[in-house]
Amino acid sequence: MDYEQIRAFRNEHNRFGKRLGIYVEELGPGYARAVKTVEKEDLNPLLVPHGGVYFALADTACGSAMAAYGTMAVTVNCSFSFLKSARAGDRLTAEARALQGGRSICVLEARVTGEAGELFAVGTFTFRRLEKPIGP
Repeated sequence: MDYEQIRAFRNEHNRFGKRLGIYVEELGPGYARAVKTVEKEDLNPLLVPHGGVYFALADTACGSAMAAYGTMAVTVNCSFSFLKSARAGDRLTAEARALQGGRSICVLEARVTGEAGELFAVGTFTFRRLEKPIGP
């Protein structure tokens, strides 16, 4: 399996992730790391990042970790907790790790942290593997 090719495919073909400035840095079976710098446009009326920023980053990391198994997958459920607010200019990192993998259903955990290691959000994601290979 060529993980670099899958990572490049994910970065190139994730239109929503591109729009948000999310980039997958590392990928392996059941593992992925995605990053994003918080922009002013990501802030809500309280001047902190909208919760969707953290969620989208974590979901992208988990989806990428699933893609490293070689097939497409979709999120079917998630439990997500927002723990602390970042600020504009902060660089966020989401690391996803598989907790349990099966032939059709897999459970992953994502942790969204800042550069100083502070924990901003954590989530448990359930994915369904599709019988569609990664690629065009």
